[in-house]
Order: sequence, then structure tokens, then C-alpha cells
Amino acid sequence: MKFALWTYPVHFLGYGLGAGLIPFAPGTMGTLVAVALFWTMAPLSAFYYGAITVVLGLAGIFICGQTARDLGLHDPGVIVWDEIVGYLVAMYLLPSDWRWMLAGFVLYRLFDIWKPYPIRLVEQKFGVGGGIMADDIVAGIYTLAILHLVRWSLGRFA
Repeated sequence: MKFALWTYPVHFLGYGLGAGLIPFAPGTMGTLVAVALFWTMAPLSAFYYGAITVVLGLAGIFICGQTARDLGLHDPGVIVWDEIVGYLVAMYLLPSDWRWMLAGFVLYRLFDIWKPYPIRLVEQKFGVGGGIMADDIVAGIYTLAILHLVRWSLGRFA
């Protein structure tokens, strides 16, 4: 069933260009797609990076919601568009240095899997498409806050 839906471009995007269909750790595979996308977006100004991330997030409400409804599931693991956007949120205004990218990847995956408060609550509040996107965006915000705090701390003690 999942593969039959490849004919609809929304599903191709929802599956993170196919990364979500990898049979092990689809969320991690989707986040790896996000790492590559971040690396290409990092040279953009803060405004354009932010605008693109917001547009991808808003589009994700439809993309994730439609794909989940077509699959007949609430939040199937094959949908990884939300991981892509969540990681882009996590990396806002951070350098494209491999150390920051790796730290962002690890922290983001931890928050996305662990789902500390209020991530589960946010996920339940926003319906299918919005909920799928919202929990990953909050995980991205947690990661963003920690990484910027570390960056600020390193700058103060350098």
C-alpha cells in the first residue's frame, strides 16, 4: 500500500523523498535528509532561511495530514517531513560546521524520541497534520534553545 501511493507527489514529500520508507529508523533517516537540506540552506540569510522553514512547516500540515489520512493511520513512522522541518528549526542561526550539525542531529533525535513535556500534549492538541508537525517543531525549539545556549556560553569563555 505504501509504495502504491508514490504516484501522488504529496506522499513522496511526506516520505521525505523516500527516506521514511527505509525499514529501520525512518525518523533518523528523515533527519539525515534534513541535515543535507540544512547544509544547502545554511548560507542563506536568516530571513530567507526562516521564511523557507516556515513555508515548509505550513506545507507540512497538509503534506503530513493528507499522507496520514490516505494511509489510514494517525502518525505513521513512514512520514518524515516533520523530522525534516523540526531539524531545520533546530539549526536556525547555527553554523554549518559538522560539529554543530552533529550536535543538532543527536539532540533533535533525542527530543523527538523522548518527547519531554509538553511535546506529547502539543501533538494531541493540533489534529492529524498539525499534531504530526507540532511535536517535531517543539523538539526543534528545545534543540535550538540548548544549542544557542551552548554557543553563547562558548563565546563568553573563549
